[in-house]
Amino acid sequence: MIKQYDIYIVNLDPTIGSEIKKTRPCVVISPNEMNSGLRTVQIAPMTSSPRDYPWRVAIVFKKKSGSIALDQIRTIDKQRLVKRIGALQHDTVDKVKETLHEMLIA
Repeated sequence: MIKQYDIYIVNLDPTIGSEIKKTRPCVVISPNEMNSGLRTVQIAPMTSSPRDYPWRVAIVFKKKSGSIALDQIRTIDKQRLVKRIGALQHDTVDKVKETLHEMLIA
């Protein structure tokens, strides 16, 4: 089962314009109930290009620094998920939740 806050390698191509491209790590942000019931999941791409944006959450994953691009959230078909490679740590989950709350609810 695909779980919220798991990290998968995801094929994001084809893309248009300023959308994050390539096959890259992404964080599943959709809740488990949706992940088990739908053929789609919501993801946020990870990038190794650090930007000092308030909607990007810093992360160190597999000894590489980068960020979770919460400004690039998208819904994808599960067929784009290539392979599970890990999960967020609890402190990063808290920061993602806080940032999403500030972006979408506040």
